[in-house]
Amino acid sequence: MESALVDVPLDEFVPTTVEALLRFERLLSDTTAQLLNVAPEGVDATIQTSLSAVGAYLGSERGGIALFSEDGRSLIYKYGFFVPGTDTALYETDLARAVPWYAGELRAGRRVILPRLPEALPRDAVAERAHVSAIGLKSAFGLPLRAGGEVLGVLGWDHLATHRSWSPEFLSRVELLASVYANALYRRRAQAQLQKSLEEVRALKDRLEAENVILNQEARRMRGFEEVVGTSEVIARVLRQVEQVAPTDATVLLLGETGTGKDVLARAMHERSRRREATLVTVNCAAMPTALVESELFGYEKGAFTGAVQRTIGRFEVAHGGTLFLDEIGELPLEVQSKLLRVLESGEFERLGSPRTIKVNVRLIAATNRDLEREVREGRFRADLFYRLSVFPLTVPPLREHPEDIPLLVWHFIARKQARLGRSIKRVPAALMRAFEAYAWPGNVRELENAVERALIMTGGTTLAVDPAFLQAAPAAATSAVGRGASLAEAERAHILAALEDCGWKIAGQGNAAERLGLKRSTLQYRLKKLGIAGPDDKPHRT
Repeated sequence: MESALVDVPLDEFVPTTVEALLRFERLLSDTTAQLLNVAPEGVDATIQTSLSAVGAYLGSERGGIALFSEDGRSLIYKYGFFVPGTDTALYETDLARAVPWYAGELRAGRRVILPRLPEALPRDAVAERAHVSAIGLKSAFGLPLRAGGEVLGVLGWDHLATHRSWSPEFLSRVELLASVYANALYRRRAQAQLQKSLEEVRALKDRLEAENVILNQEARRMRGFEEVVGTSEVIARVLRQVEQVAPTDATVLLLGETGTGKDVLARAMHERSRRREATLVTVNCAAMPTALVESELFGYEKGAFTGAVQRTIGRFEVAHGGTLFLDEIGELPLEVQSKLLRVLESGEFERLGSPRTIKVNVRLIAATNRDLEREVREGRFRADLFYRLSVFPLTVPPLREHPEDIPLLVWHFIARKQARLGRSIKRVPAALMRAFEAYAWPGNVRELENAVERALIMTGGTTLAVDPAFLQAAPAAATSAVGRGASLAEAERAHILAALEDCGWKIAGQGNAAERLGLKRSTLQYRLKKLGIAGPDDKPHRT
């Protein structure tokens, strides 16, 4: 836009014609309307266009809007206007450093009107004098941009060719323009801050959602592992295997001695599987009478046998869509094993007393403390069922293979049981903990849990009581007459013999050896037979 103004040295700058006055008022009106209605993202472009029109109208060589930093220590041009050939270095300069008096006056909210330079400058404006001299500045004015109770920056214009002065009426109109700019910038900044806050909230929300997903995954990962206490590499390896197989529908065979926590791992696998919302049904095959195993697993119709007064669905039907855990699967009779094999291969079976075929979708996890390969060789377990179960065999280590976890387990059981027993344990004697660590634990974690509970019962204070018999038995079981170089079987045999001697060779009734060892009676009988242990009458114990 061409300027309609004529340079008048030291004369007041006043529109000299009605047309010029109308152009100035129209410029103010248009700028105000545009900045009031423009979207936040359009503020920069609108201000820049407006400044170009204002600069051309004023006949100024350069000018624009400089903004203070948040701490007020710098003042740098954000929007500028300059005629071709004018030095633009000013727009890359920190005015707070280059012309500190000028910047300070504006920061304080005072306007700076300099019609004749350098004479108009105060004595302390040393840097400003040097600046005026260097660029040949003739006249300048700066108006603070106030909004929201603060000074955002400055609207300033420089004249390099001639001296200028401005009437109070004209400056009041330019201050109105400065106010329009300031409010637009304030709104834009507020909008930017709001947008930033919204983005931060959104980012926080996304992060929380992501963390929630991770925490849910972690919760699912840890759910069912509450009882798997330990930090040893042996336990970590088992848990990694559980992580690998749990999300699949593969059949899992858990192998390991009694009391090692096979049932806990089975629950963990179910909770981490795609079937976790469905049912986990647990069946202890060793606890069911042989005659009732088939009816319990597959159900029966009314009248199928004496006492069958109503139709009853079996455990496989209850577990449909979920997981069936068959503990002590090595105890299943051969006739039931064949029917189990059919279910695993086809998902089909019939209830007792019914010709109708039932189809189920069940994930099977089995567990045993028996040597199933030997059971297969000796004809007590079907080879085809063994191979079908052994899709993913997972061996659960006995406690003696990770004794470093024993202190953690001891304190875990103390924490879990002491409130119920009315105890508050603060200390475990070093001698007792050493005895716990030296003990062979044929009953594994279950036996350790029983030992801790017995110690809690004996405790009257805050220090876990020491069981003298246990302190004597523990080293004896580990390093008895068989010596420190003894095999695992020899150490286990010596430990069981010691328990039998202490209990008068009782394996049933109150105070029996199975109870002392933390074993089931059937398990102890199986071990006696396996180890060839005979009673005082020199007759082998039989299962």
